[in-house]
Amino acid sequence: MSLNDYIAGAVGGCAGLAVGHPFDTTKVQLQTQQGKSAYAGTWDAIKSIHQHGWARGFFRGLAFPLASYGVVNSVFFGVYGNTLRWLNRSEDDPYRQPTYRDVFIAGCVGGAMQIIPACPIDVIKVVLQSQITHSTGTTIGATGTVTAQYYKGPLSCMCAIYKAHGIRGLYTGVQIQAIRDIPASATYWVTYAFLYKHIHQLPHVDQHGLVASFIGGGIAGMISWAIIMPFDIIKSRIQADFDKKLYKGISDCVRITYAEGGWRIFFRGIGVTCLRAFPANAVILVVYEQSLKVLTKMKKDRG
Repeated sequence: MSLNDYIAGAVGGCAGLAVGHPFDTTKVQLQTQQGKSAYAGTWDAIKSIHQHGWARGFFRGLAFPLASYGVVNSVFFGVYGNTLRWLNRSEDDPYRQPTYRDVFIAGCVGGAMQIIPACPIDVIKVVLQSQITHSTGTTIGATGTVTAQYYKGPLSCMCAIYKAHGIRGLYTGVQIQAIRDIPASATYWVTYAFLYKHIHQLPHVDQHGLVASFIGGGIAGMISWAIIMPFDIIKSRIQADFDKKLYKGISDCVRITYAEGGWRIFFRGIGVTCLRAFPANAVILVVYEQSLKVLTKMKKDRG
């Protein structure tokens, strides 16, 4: 087992998270606000969030995922890389091109394993992001009603959820997160592998793979997110409603959400999601690939 993928994944994931968090906050706000508290559109959400400033608005809830998503991305990239090498039977050779079947399987395994640390982090992040007030000045939660408690930060949020619901509360929406993340991860890696291979072979493209990683990672992120948008909206609503005041489960959330706005509502926030996906995933893959190459070279030099 190589630790290089785990280290490179942590570094790349944190870099991408910092780039994409303002877009993610806007997306969650669009997905969780309902009724009279709902935004007129993406620009309305951006203006409203901006009134709170960068720290309490766009970057609200960033500290906890920035510190903890290093673990999530370390697991995601580490499990993916090691699974891929095991399937490919070519240990410590990140340059060998595996089959798309191997990439698909490794993507599924990596996506499944990262859910273990990712779900509690997502629950806390979504709850904090969904509590940003709208222009009315009230704290609006996912149910569209004024919430009884406004969490000051991730620690108070985590403690309150755990005290009220135990570990189950922190794993609210784990089923829909698995439905979202496993196929998305497979799609992400297969798309990236295909694009990287063909872009890197183009004339006048840098031989270090920076352009291929940047473009391939950005497009792969956009495609994988666009495909799973309906699942992401259901996940956000279920996790924001961790105390189950509104939704009894996945099917109930789907029914209520559809009744609210038809099929179009399942793609609410897709614009800002894709806008976030390109730079965030471009940065993630560039940093991951280059970090992996540096770590691999250091290992060879030592040994």
